[in-house]
Amino acid sequence: MTIPDLKDKNLLLFEAVSGSRAFGLATETSDTDIRGVYYLPKEDFFGLNYIPQISNETNDITYYEIGRFVELLQKNNPNILEVLASPEDCILYKHPLMDLLKAEDFLSKLCKDTFAGYAVSQIRKAKGLNKKTLNPVEKERKSVLDFCFILDGQGSVPLKKWLLENGKVQEKCGLTSIDHTKGMFALFYDDFQTLGYKGIIQHEEANQVSVSSVSKEKKPEAYLFCNLDAYSTYCKDYREYWKWVEERNEERYNVNQMHGQNYDSKNMMHTVRLLQSCEQIFKTNTLQIRVENRDELLDIKTGNWPYEAVIQKAEDLITSIEHHHSISDLSNSPDLEKTTKILIEIREKLYGDHKQ
Repeated sequence: MTIPDLKDKNLLLFEAVSGSRAFGLATETSDTDIRGVYYLPKEDFFGLNYIPQISNETNDITYYEIGRFVELLQKNNPNILEVLASPEDCILYKHPLMDLLKAEDFLSKLCKDTFAGYAVSQIRKAKGLNKKTLNPVEKERKSVLDFCFILDGQGSVPLKKWLLENGKVQEKCGLTSIDHTKGMFALFYDDFQTLGYKGIIQHEEANQVSVSSVSKEKKPEAYLFCNLDAYSTYCKDYREYWKWVEERNEERYNVNQMHGQNYDSKNMMHTVRLLQSCEQIFKTNTLQIRVENRDELLDIKTGNWPYEAVIQKAEDLITSIEHHHSISDLSNSPDLEKTTKILIEIREKLYGDHKQ
């Protein structure tokens, strides 16, 4: 089943322009997204060929089977509720049966988790992006040796510096653990490499230092501290940073670099918009997706807001949502029995009134 099949077989129930154009935030460079609802031919629905969703290759055009659509509405999925609340001037086609589905039958206190919960995850991503942008990790990966230090009087010196200044190499070193300490080792040295010392690390990618068997008569050259906790944190930051570099959208990243605010401004614009929609749901028991503060939101998208200011706005909205949620008279969740009956009524009319 393809998108052209839906139209050729008159299976569409609803079709609307969605995204920025529906929100009133479209600019000259905005994409046109399409969302819709369809129903399956009777033999597919009653047989073994149920298809819940159909999209094009880029996912900017997506249609949901009516049952899947209602299921997501019952879960207060933000994207699906916004499709149902599409402004009249964005609706391309609407079957009369779709009038049976009303947003007020689905809006519930679950929206705090679905709308605001998703927005909070995006704020965390924005903070992570801000951290990555301001704290780039060098491509050349550090080794355990970079987290080792030699005790020196009341302080310490980096191991690599100590080795260089004393004309020594890590391969000729031998370490032994020191009882009742964490990360502390006695360091011994074998100029002629005849004592079987294993070195401090056995290879550059080692995740810990090596310990050697050392005669009790030997006196240590120095005492070494290895900060493995810091090394583990570094490895995690290294992996995350270079994975982000590999997967990031270069065009959007370059835009963010140009405005210099070090956060994904487009993503944060939609995060604020989503929070405002959630606040509106609990204030008014309705969902109107066409924004009233277009200039303010586009100002965020352009990067005219400092990172701290846009995060503060989002956090203020979350505080407001928590308050209005606590006094809202919306039900805790949609009435599943009532909304399922509406779905059944739609299916009965579709399969009873139309031959497939």
